[in-house]
Amino acid sequence: MVLKTFGWSFAVTALGLVAAVFYGGWAALGLVAILSILEISLSFDNAVVNAGVLKKMSEFWQKIFLTIGVLIAVFGMRLIFPVVIVAITAKIGPIEAVDLALNNHDKYEQLVTDAHPAIAAFGGIFLLMIFLDFIFEDRDIKWLGWIERPLAKLGKVDMLSACIALIVLLITAATFAVNAHQYGGHHADKSATVLTAGIAGLITYMVVGGLSGYFENKLEEEEEREHEAEEEARKAGKQVSAVKLVGRAAFFMFLYLEVLDASFSFDGVIGAFAVSNDPVVIALGLGIGAMYVRSLTVYLVRQGTLDDYVYLEHGAHYAIGALAVILLVTIQHQINEVITGLVGVVLIAWSFWSSVRRNRALAAEDGDNSDEKQEVSSGV
Repeated sequence: MVLKTFGWSFAVTALGLVAAVFYGGWAALGLVAILSILEISLSFDNAVVNAGVLKKMSEFWQKIFLTIGVLIAVFGMRLIFPVVIVAITAKIGPIEAVDLALNNHDKYEQLVTDAHPAIAAFGGIFLLMIFLDFIFEDRDIKWLGWIERPLAKLGKVDMLSACIALIVLLITAATFAVNAHQYGGHHADKSATVLTAGIAGLITYMVVGGLSGYFENKLEEEEEREHEAEEEARKAGKQVSAVKLVGRAAFFMFLYLEVLDASFSFDGVIGAFAVSNDPVVIALGLGIGAMYVRSLTVYLVRQGTLDDYVYLEHGAHYAIGALAVILLVTIQHQINEVITGLVGVVLIAWSFWSSVRRNRALAAEDGDNSDEKQEVSSGV
């Protein structure tokens, strides 16, 4: 099972490391390995959240996620995206941007860094919306009930998530504008860029998420029509599998996953420049890491891990909320990537341990009930 799921990741790792040696020798190999570990540590929460969405999709679309989706993640976000951002923000042609990336690493790094406020605003607001929509939904299973119960009541207010996200964006842009005046007009002008990018992130979330939700709801009608047939199959002792997303519903869910992955990759792409400013080395390292994140996502789905450890999804969404805040803070203040990675790892580890404790408690409770029934049946 492990080899089948992670086989492509192992193959990509081998090819990536060999390519690194041919490109820049053993030094490049070491940098690629470090970047791969960085990407995996920063994106583990991404895998958990992706699994929650991917488990609703058919096996065909799961394969699409692992093939075409990987090409988008590796080449699109880790290689092409930074070059496009440089071309747009520096107002230069794509060929000139590629030339900078390959021949003037320092200038290329500086231009990508200059584009960070817009990137962080877009990704921060998109991820914040994911967290808010999760935390404001009333769920049967609650992890931190003392927080989630009152927030679920507040969530009954329509459009509350969007309102809070816009308020956070306005505060972020206004604070950035006030603090930027001391550096001159160039930085002050970026407050408008931050505001625009944040609104673009909100619109992207609402459009892609709304379309995928619409088609998912359409499938519920089919599920209802098939419900009676499923009940009859269960009574006959036949195994019945859950209805998976297909067609347009799965396509828009796939788009949602790709935008989600893009938002998660922002901090990794920016943070990678702390390790190397060579775009080829960055693409190889982050690409290998992205492949493992994809494989881990599919592994979680096929193993049913989210069903066995019910608080994992909660922990991942709290990690998303933390990452959203960190991205917005990094618009003005630098935060070490180690802190960013540790926050997500700690939250997910905490939720995993809470799930283990819950499973043990339920198992002990079932054992006690079984003993009581046995005593009653034996007349003790």
